[in-house]
Amino acid sequence: MAEGFQYFAPPEPPHLVSPLALAYLGDAVYDLFVRQYVLTKKSRRPNELHRTATQFVSAKAQARAARLWEPLLTEEEQDMLRRGRNAKAHAAPKNTAVQEYRYSTGFECLIGYLYLAGRHERLEELLRLTLEQDQGKKGEGER
Repeated sequence: MAEGFQYFAPPEPPHLVSPLALAYLGDAVYDLFVRQYVLTKKSRRPNELHRTATQFVSAKAQARAARLWEPLLTEEEQDMLRRGRNAKAHAAPKNTAVQEYRYSTGFECLIGYLYLAGRHERLEELLRLTLEQDQGKKGEGER
């Protein structure tokens, strides 16, 4: 993922793109990352792939990952996480608390920002932390 790909550049620099637009893109980037990871696992039956992927892409899991990242973020990255968290989404969360939903939006916003800014190595570094967190939890018998 370090090399990344980007077919269409936005008309403005990434820091000027709206936080919800960045979150929209970040959601897709994270989903692709998780799907690639899930394919490395032994089971490849579609229902198991989906079940495994949802452990990562749920708002609750994304909010947990955002909190894990916070102490490691630069000031610029913290600002993007905050912008996403404070963005006013028109849809209300269905199965999660508002605070978790906002953190997950901030998480996706930061991913979208790093992707558009071409900071793919940093993006991969942070994304891999979400996998390590999950693997650590399995080792502790929490799942």
